[in-house]
Amino acid sequence: MAQYGFLCRPHQADWRALIDNLLRKDTPKRVHHMELFHDDEVRLAVLKRFNLLPGVKEDDGHFAGKSLIALNRFLGFDYVNCILGGLAFPLNYVKAEDTAPLKRSDGRSYMEEHRGPITTPEEFEKYPWPDPNAPQATRDLEWFSENLPEDMCIMSHTGHFAEYLCWLMGYESLCYALYDNRGLVRALADKILDFHVAEVKRLLQFDRVKVIWASDDMGFKTGLMISAADMREFVLSGHKKLAAMAHAAGRPYLLHCCGKLTDILDDLTDDVKIDGKHSFEDTIEDVRQAKGTYGRKIALIGGVDVDFLCRADEKAIRKRVRETLDVCLPGGGYALGSGNSVANYVPLDNYLAMVDEGWRYCS
Repeated sequence: MAQYGFLCRPHQADWRALIDNLLRKDTPKRVHHMELFHDDEVRLAVLKRFNLLPGVKEDDGHFAGKSLIALNRFLGFDYVNCILGGLAFPLNYVKAEDTAPLKRSDGRSYMEEHRGPITTPEEFEKYPWPDPNAPQATRDLEWFSENLPEDMCIMSHTGHFAEYLCWLMGYESLCYALYDNRGLVRALADKILDFHVAEVKRLLQFDRVKVIWASDDMGFKTGLMISAADMREFVLSGHKKLAAMAHAAGRPYLLHCCGKLTDILDDLTDDVKIDGKHSFEDTIEDVRQAKGTYGRKIALIGGVDVDFLCRADEKAIRKRVRETLDVCLPGGGYALGSGNSVANYVPLDNYLAMVDEGWRYCS
């Protein structure tokens, strides 16, 4: 454990400094760390290795919240993630064995790409839509509002427009419907927008929610999942609405989005007006290159490629972190993190080395 310098330093959270950094107000005094999420297996492994919640059992009614606060404070984060709860969309999944070092006993789940639960107007009418206005949906937000330390804030995820279109119809069915049944696609997009507008209205009622962080994968390694024109019509219009709501309430609007977004980057920065972008994959775009292009207009989050994080040794990881910070930290608008998320197949020591090197950088 002594190899990690962050174990010997106080981790003073400062959500205000994080927001100033995301808004590119100036070079931050220290490195800020952000992740879309840590897989539960990673969170539990860190808790166990460093004994972060002594005496708290997993059957504690608030274990999830307590463990998230403990993990993020230990790693030096300035926030926790929290969404409206109990709003699961019934979807079609396929399962496979999990072969990760911190594997899940019940396997890994993937979306059914051929056919989702909504492919006809009849299925659309019968679909059991979750209610974002359900009273119990804010239970976790209420708990964090009362129990989160004052130097931390809440970031809330929302805005799954492209994802819900793909998941609810099935990607293959969506592609056919864009030619054969655009009316159904339009109806589905409108319903998704109504859901997210109601969701964000509730999120913005909580003062501790300081950032709206949309999460919406729109592409793959070489392009968009659907055409740029269709993306603008059915997806970006929704993000523009949510971004305007967030900005009117004085909150930044961030976007996690996988894939090559070249065809819509100007739309995202200049029309939707996102304040920051997350998800970088070296085979698509190195975050260090993005700093000199659209990184002059919005914040960049993460960027230590997940494949690299899995395969590299500690020396290479620490070197990559320092090279990234040398380029991206000046002027603000950068938070250190993985290129996507801390999945359970990322070697734990590799991830901790990345975090530690970020703390050492400004020491």
